Amino acid sequence: MLKRTSLIILITSVMMLLSSCARHNIDRYQGNLPPFNPEEFFQGELIASGVLKNRSGEVTRYFTATIEASWQEGIGTLAERFEFDDGEIQYRTWTLTPTSEYQFEATAGDVIGTGSGEVSGNALHLNYVLEITYNRKPLQLNVDDWMWRVSQDTVINQSTLTKWGFVVGSIQLAIQKK
Repeated sequence: MLKRTSLIILITSVMMLLSSCARHNIDRYQGNLPPFNPEEFFQGELIASGVLKNRSGEVTRYFTATIEASWQEGIGTLAERFEFDDGEIQYRTWTLTPTSEYQFEATAGDVIGTGSGEVSGNALHLNYVLEITYNRKPLQLNVDDWMWRVSQDTVINQSTLTKWGFVVGSIQLAIQKK
């Protein structure tokens, strides 16, 4: 029994160490241009195209999205409409609330609690818990969401989806100003 407990502790410790090493630090993007100002980029009509991948990296779905973005009194609203290649349509409306010059909170109807975000240079990093339906049951996934502004009109987005610390999928997309 003691050997099994020790093995479990060792494996857990190694997994935690590896996952902490794999994290990106937002500060590494501090000097990168063009600067990512969410209030400026997420304004007006935007379009996005992307893919959803399973845990093996295989593309399982394609999608396009339209985003209507606006800001009032410092609070951002991003109304998103996703259309998937199988005909499914999903909606999500984000509310972005700045908490300091470079940090913000993010909420949406299918986000559990409040996500936390940070901006530095050309990068935006957001962590949140997303509830999806899987096999007709609700499933909560941790989302590690990174965006990089690569030009005045384009942002590249990479989201890693995890459950119990294991990668279960990812999303890649490009967002462009219309």
